[in-house]
Amino acid sequence: MTKALISIVDDDESIRRTTTFLIESFGFRAAAFESAEDLLKSVRLHETSCLIVDVQMPGMSGLQLQSRLAAEGIGVPIIFVTAYDNKTLRHQAKQAGAVAFLGKPFNDEELLEGIRLALRGKLEATRDLIAVVDDDESIRRTTTLLIESFGFRAIAFESAESFLQSGQQHNTSCLILDVRLPQMNGLQLQRELAAAGCSIPIVFITAYDDKESRGRAMKAGAVAFLGKPFSDEQLLQILRAALGHNKGGSTSM
Repeated sequence: MTKALISIVDDDESIRRTTTFLIESFGFRAAAFESAEDLLKSVRLHETSCLIVDVQMPGMSGLQLQSRLAAEGIGVPIIFVTAYDNKTLRHQAKQAGAVAFLGKPFNDEELLEGIRLALRGKLEATRDLIAVVDDDESIRRTTTLLIESFGFRAIAFESAESFLQSGQQHNTSCLILDVRLPQMNGLQLQRELAAAGCSIPIVFITAYDDKESRGRAMKAGAVAFLGKPFSDEQLLQILRAALGHNKGGSTSM
């Protein structure tokens, strides 16, 4: 995975240099700019995961840069730094959505905490979403907790219909689907998604395994067909394969 790029905008060359070294020591990539105008002209802006911006700079100030980015719909988290801290500037920056407002000199821990805070939402949003569709409430609850313990996001539905109505199929990275459901069953949902051109990897789970259902599910492209109860290790291995575009092939267990 590519390391997050943190961009520094400060007219003080020594601040740019020391902050760049510090960011790289945290394990991130860093890019430095001596003015807001330079950042706006750079292609690196669109790679940037977090901005560290001086409040007072020649030309466009930090607050003006914040307003410009917001107007252009560029939602990069911003950490402001300044040697001239005051309540009015701090309030304006925070009200406009700044993640943090640090007075110079700031220490390593303050900056790292600010960056973590800035990246938290971005990392959360990019974690894979695993949807669970099962009419058994206890299965939904335990499977959701298990998925979250693997580091993924999880969302659960009690029926195929509720999953389709939610619109979450467009955000779902993998679907864990019970075969037998009231009304629309798992195999019917698989066909419905395929007909709609929605190619979500599907892991079928069932307490009533039979060769016919297994064969139909796998022939239609299911990633795996698991009998309940399944182990944590089985599910994690299959999710990894599914999220890796199923390079390991389909699994029947």
